[in-house]
Amino acid sequence: MLRRLVVGLCATAAAAGLAAEPLLLIFAGAGSVPAPPWHVVGLPSQSKPFTRFSVVDLEGTRALRVEADRSYGNLVHPLRLNDGTPHLAWRWRLEQPIAAADLHTRGGDDTPVRVCVLFDLPLEKIPFFDRQVLRYARSHSADPVPGATVCYVWDAHLAAGTTLDSAFTRRIRYVVLEGGDAALHRWFAERRDVAADFTRLFGDESDRVPTITGVAVGADADNTASHSLAYVTGITLEP
Repeated sequence: MLRRLVVGLCATAAAAGLAAEPLLLIFAGAGSVPAPPWHVVGLPSQSKPFTRFSVVDLEGTRALRVEADRSYGNLVHPLRLNDGTPHLAWRWRLEQPIAAADLHTRGGDDTPVRVCVLFDLPLEKIPFFDRQVLRYARSHSADPVPGATVCYVWDAHLAAGTTLDSAFTRRIRYVVLEGGDAALHRWFAERRDVAADFTRLFGDESDRVPTITGVAVGADADNTASHSLAYVTGITLEP
């Protein structure tokens, strides 16, 4: 009950705050544990290890440490934004990439760090086969499974600006923001027009941008049996 109340208050504050000023989705909590309503979400009925998330001080910056070790996981902040589509800004840096990654294949579909926006795309907008798979996933998950997800990723091989579907599901579509020539061990600042990116990636299914139900930070190295390390800070929703 308390968790639902906290999530509800954060969602209400987010929707109200966007009208006037940027909203910072704060990671820092008690010690190294990310603050609620941030919480770890995995695959439905996940048995493999979860990606590890912790709040640390890195060269004077309070940041989220994201470490994948043959693991999968997302740190999700629930929201309910249906009165306009914001911009999303953040900073991130990659310490250890995944050399074996190949986002075109299931065996290589791993990302060392990603920042995602979750959308409540109505079922009737989703193709029949995907709809059945989504229903199954929702029936086997304790957390809401979005109908559409846009993930901004860092990839060791693809060029910045590349867009593609996840090799596992078209419910997740990628935008590569930092490619193989991006420097390691340094911060990069990003700012994205969420509505424009949704329309570009999911415009074949919907002519309007659905309600945003969350923001997630994740990494996975399970398919390539690899290890990765990255940091993310300053995730902000802006008008």
